Amino acid sequence: MADIQLQQLVKRFGDVTVVQQLDLSVQAGEFVVLLGESGCGKSTTLRMVAGLEDVTEGRIVIGGKDVTHAPPMSRDIAMVFQSYALYPHMDVEQNMSFALRLAGHSQADTQARVRQAAKVLNIEHLLGRKPRELSGGQRQRVAIGRAIVREPQVFLFDEPLSNLDAKLRGHMRTELAQLHARLGKTTLYVTHDQVEAMTLADRIVIFDKGRIQQVGMPAQVFNQPANLFVAGFIGTPTMNLFEVRATRAEGGELLLHGPGFVLPAPPWLRAGATRADRALVLGVRPQALRTVPEAHDAWRLRVEMVEYLGTESLVTGRLAESIGQKLTVIVPGDAKALLRERLYVTVAPDDIHLFDAETGRSLRA
Repeated sequence: MADIQLQQLVKRFGDVTVVQQLDLSVQAGEFVVLLGESGCGKSTTLRMVAGLEDVTEGRIVIGGKDVTHAPPMSRDIAMVFQSYALYPHMDVEQNMSFALRLAGHSQADTQARVRQAAKVLNIEHLLGRKPRELSGGQRQRVAIGRAIVREPQVFLFDEPLSNLDAKLRGHMRTELAQLHARLGKTTLYVTHDQVEAMTLADRIVIFDKGRIQQVGMPAQVFNQPANLFVAGFIGTPTMNLFEVRATRAEGGELLLHGPGFVLPAPPWLRAGATRADRALVLGVRPQALRTVPEAHDAWRLRVEMVEYLGTESLVTGRLAESIGQKLTVIVPGDAKALLRERLYVTVAPDDIHLFDAETGRSLRA
């Protein structure tokens, strides 16, 4: 195993900068997921670590060795691609052993490594088949097995599950998690899928426009988003966001005025130095809202859509006193009877997120 250090990494294509002053430290044995929308720079970063893209500025250090300008073969890494990249004329065993044979390993060592990897991935019965005879999930296992047999210091995964159907993706996520638990190898994993990131990662690195927006454990980025981008990107369904303004009541209490509601500011904000008449953005996750009987301090919601998901329902409507302000709530069970009805909801102060409207930064420490 080896750690990875990315220091002031920059990548430009002509006049376009796709990775900007990136600093990241990955500990030995850690599973780190690079998460973001298409075009945010995460795959380009991975390809620079692999040596498939030249570095414009900065350094890449793997296991204490500067590999910024080293060829891929000397970096002791193995990469699994989105497209599997299997040789169609070779069977599974030949595909998995190709790099070992090319490196001059003995036949006995090569065969032992391939058999062991096939056993780990449960593809021993497929060793004699060609890629065209395999399903998508089986091909992905072969691609992973080809990486395992090399016994590298670092594994790199570039959206390896995006070509699979939803059910198979869920199964392969479990297998990847178990595989990392067994091998304990340092892993960089690129995806745009939040579920993959939340279920697989020790830490998540959230990208936007070539910059890191937040680095943290899955629970941290979900419960403590650093800014508006992270708050709106992480979570399904997405966080409810409202423009609010902070004002002082006659007694000095700090209040938050939003579209159709007035809330007392949460204690953690009142304790901070927050000026009155400040433009803020208030965020509440749908999971944090609670339904209550009619009450003067509750938010009144006119229900416009109910999506039944089995154990729970996704309820979407508009705040009664606002024009066009939507709100999404998750309620248990089948809530179809609520359609076109009025719903009352509240939120606990600790479940409120507040962001500066100008900078987008979270006001919560």
